[in-house]
Amino acid sequence: MADSRFLGGGRGNPGREYHLTRHNIGFFFIDHFAGLHGWQVETRKMQGLCCQGRAFGVQILLVKPQTYMNRSGECVRSFLDYYKIPCAHLLVLHDDIDLQAGRIKMVARGGAGGHNGVRSITSHLGRQDFARMKIGIGRPMAEAEGAVQPVEQFVLSRMSTEEQDLFSRRAPLVEEAVALFIGEGIDVCMNRINGR
Repeated sequence: MADSRFLGGGRGNPGREYHLTRHNIGFFFIDHFAGLHGWQVETRKMQGLCCQGRAFGVQILLVKPQTYMNRSGECVRSFLDYYKIPCAHLLVLHDDIDLQAGRIKMVARGGAGGHNGVRSITSHLGRQDFARMKIGIGRPMAEAEGAVQPVEQFVLSRMSTEEQDLFSRRAPLVEEAVALFIGEGIDVCMNRINGR
């Protein structure tokens, strides 16, 4: 596997107005991972911003699709095809509203769970058996008068400073998960990461 390529694809929406929103947590961790390795996700290619470099003994491509969520599968499929990367070497990072904020859960396959970015990838690949890193963002809390912020508004709202700090503290676990996924596969990765 020493000369294999892997693709890490973050889910998010392009544009300054979506920067650091909860729905863009996939972009947040792609940028963080790239920064740890001295890379910058800034090359424009195939409807995405990307970078590549070597880590963990393999070539890694990181991509942030610059289409909106419901079309992000086009970009991911283009990268897989162009670089001849097998689906088994794809890891998609995305937000999950059903997980507690900061929780990281690795999964090997499954449905979209209401996530438009994952649904788009599934549609363009014609399969559901690709690895995902689900990053919990939690659900909106009820306010004092009992009103709850609509989910669509919550996910598209900017993270608080406390949330950004929480996710920054989870970055080492994300790095460990990527290393395990590349070195030992998704099953080992799930066993060692989930529940921590």
